[in-house]
Amino acid sequence: MARPIVGIFSNPYLLFDDYPVHAGGVMNTEAVSDVSGCIPMLIPADPRFISVQELLDTCDGFLFTGGRPNVHPAEYGEEATDAHGEFDRARDAVALDLVRACVERGQPFLGICRGFQEVNVAMGGTLHPEIRDLPGRMNHRMPPDGTLEEKFELRHPVSFTEGGVFHRLMGAQEVMTNTLHGQGIKSSGARVIVDGVAPDGTPEAIYIDGAPGFTLAVQWHPEYEAARDPVSRPLFAAFGEATHAWANGRQLTPAQVA
Repeated sequence: MARPIVGIFSNPYLLFDDYPVHAGGVMNTEAVSDVSGCIPMLIPADPRFISVQELLDTCDGFLFTGGRPNVHPAEYGEEATDAHGEFDRARDAVALDLVRACVERGQPFLGICRGFQEVNVAMGGTLHPEIRDLPGRMNHRMPPDGTLEEKFELRHPVSFTEGGVFHRLMGAQEVMTNTLHGQGIKSSGARVIVDGVAPDGTPEAIYIDGAPGFTLAVQWHPEYEAARDPVSRPLFAAFGEATHAWANGRQLTPAQVA
């Protein structure tokens, strides 16, 4: 049987400092192909080239990836400041509507980092522009120096709700994760369930309450070493199971794959 197709959100990038491209991390394609068992397809995240309906009709599931640009605060009713960093309004225009459509249809998606934030904003939530500036919060950003292994190393635990979706999926109530983000959830969107938090209280794992399909999102980067990491592998495997089910005319909620 043909593998289901997972649309992977790209990010804008300048190749050789002057040639614009749609970029996607190899880690994401490896995780989708090797662990989820699906065909990875890079999405040009720009409404000039693709519509939400075309994506829904073409892909079976979606990976909302991380990326340097942040969701523009206008999407949650706030003014942009220097602390909000860079933006990608083209991706905003596609991703937020696609999240809402997937929630309604039950079409599976997995959100990572910026993707986690997109899910919250799409459902009406808001974001802090810089977590490390808040009293009592740790610095969740990627270290500026070091090897790739050092940048993606495990840095803090995430505690899950006892008996919740992530607890059952991981087989543990607390796991170690990497952390490479500056922004984070300020207020949760409608139906957004915070199911895992960092030691400083920062939300790190969410899903959509009552959604008919798979709607998990995490603030860390499980695509790194996904095939070998004991936290990443069950997450991508469950996403793959839900995507295979969708391709075969069925819907699986997070509770059904946990």
